[in-house]
Amino acid sequence: MTVTRFAPSPTGYLHIGGLRTALFSWLTAQHNKGEFLLRIEDTDMARNSEEAKDAILKAFEWVGMSHDGEVVYQSKRFDLYKKYIDQLLEEGKAYKCYMSKEELAALREEQMAKKERTRYDGRYRDFDGTPPEGIDPVIRIKAPQEGRISFVDGVKGEFSVDATEVDDFVIARADGAPTYNFVVAIDDALMGLTDVIRGDDHLYNTPKQIVVYNALGFALPNFYHVAMINNEQGKKLSKRDGATDVMEYKAMGYLPEALLNFLVRLGWSHGDQEIFSLEEMISLFDPNDINKSSSNYNLDKLLWLNAHYIKEASDEKLITLLKEFGVDLEGNGKASIILTATKERGKTLVELAEQIKLLTIAPESYDEKSAKKAFKGEAKEILSTFADMLALAQPTTKEAYHAVMEKIVEEKEIGFGKIGMPLRVSLMGSMTGAGMDEVMAILGTDETIKRIEKAIATIG
Repeated sequence: MTVTRFAPSPTGYLHIGGLRTALFSWLTAQHNKGEFLLRIEDTDMARNSEEAKDAILKAFEWVGMSHDGEVVYQSKRFDLYKKYIDQLLEEGKAYKCYMSKEELAALREEQMAKKERTRYDGRYRDFDGTPPEGIDPVIRIKAPQEGRISFVDGVKGEFSVDATEVDDFVIARADGAPTYNFVVAIDDALMGLTDVIRGDDHLYNTPKQIVVYNALGFALPNFYHVAMINNEQGKKLSKRDGATDVMEYKAMGYLPEALLNFLVRLGWSHGDQEIFSLEEMISLFDPNDINKSSSNYNLDKLLWLNAHYIKEASDEKLITLLKEFGVDLEGNGKASIILTATKERGKTLVELAEQIKLLTIAPESYDEKSAKKAFKGEAKEILSTFADMLALAQPTTKEAYHAVMEKIVEEKEIGFGKIGMPLRVSLMGSMTGAGMDEVMAILGTDETIKRIEKAIATIG
């Protein structure tokens, strides 16, 4: 059975790159009807944050990526890690290193002076003398001293380093706290991981983790190291570019299905297809098809996808979502025509809410530039005549309102813009919004006339 995981550290929010890695892992498990596990890597007690932990779980809930089983917390597994440290010490596969900070600093200085790579020189590897006083030892694992450490990466292909590149790295600090590469290898093995999908910033951690796997006799999982997401200029993605809290995307009015669709295309493709339902992603995704090269974040693409999913969403869904953006259409008999008139114009729920507010809330003032252009010449007289026509005709449908507009154009022998522009500014406050016949059908005759009369009163 395929088992994948996502293992964030609760030292900050879940950012967009982390969510993409989680998505690739989740899709791999779903595609193979396997399990997707969530592990919180909270061994760094000084930097851990309950808020960050909660934010990660909340982000998963929002995008609908459920995990299997209980969340695993590394902070609750210290006894387990100690058991394996003791086992390696007993088997002679790890040892206590009494090197002081001063010795380590001197060694590094010497290596740098010789232009050598800084690394531990193994001086306590076979030490059997009397331990120096006043030094709390760290525990180092015995790394192989010859040959190569190799694995086949599902994205990068064959990856190999000379064994001498990996020194006897620390697996437990002087205070007994286990180190990252040690606990990750143990957890991935004990949790039954078959496939480890993570960012390629971890690529050079993998040989160290393989040393731990081999020392403890664990079977290696399949590794997939995914290239980073760059900004639109091909440089490292920053917070300004979009590497922000996943929940910020919710606040900015993005739909989770749009965000997931956007992320799956950052590093993976299926022909020329751009729009994928969750079912299609699960059906088609294969981690072996992940691109080797980095992907570029494209805000226009995300907005385009979000606009698509807003247009495709049911009225019921949009009514529920819009409540968080200050628009409540629950029980509004005209909710459906309001959404039909506005959802083509909203790339985000924030924009959609603004479009709806323009319709449902009478303008307090008029955009100066728009008013100057629209409220000139015969505008006052045309608006007054049109209001009288509406009062007489009492239209109730979009088509009926359009007929009244056609009638004034015909009778006054004017272009459509002569009524369209001043009417739009009167009803909406600016030159924005849906078609005038749609707007009037939503507002109704009384509200339309009321807004026209208010505008007339402001025209000199």
